Amino acid sequence: MNHAIPHGLSHELAREATRHALDSYRIRFPQVSPQGDWVSPDEARISFTVAGTTLRGKVVVTDREIQLELDVPLVFRPFRKRALELIENEVRGWLDRAREGGLS
Repeated sequence: MNHAIPHGLSHELAREATRHALDSYRIRFPQVSPQGDWVSPDEARISFTVAGTTLRGKVVVTDREIQLELDVPLVFRPFRKRALELIENEVRGWLDRAREGGLS
């Protein structure tokens, strides 16, 4: 499942906001054991655990958008929308802070 969040920021600022969002997500939702490892300056491999199953995906920062990709087993498809909403809300919050100059 692919999902895109347009950011309207410079690439560097979008990257910084996304890094803050993933760090914040780990702190705010420890019950799902969120993990994120940056494999390049613009791509992070992410995972979290729901009902004993680890869901994996990636986040990619591009010039225009933040791309979310989440591999969800068939049995968990009903939860896919909610998982993407949680991640998107966290990212959008940090993108808004970046627009207001609040990342420092």
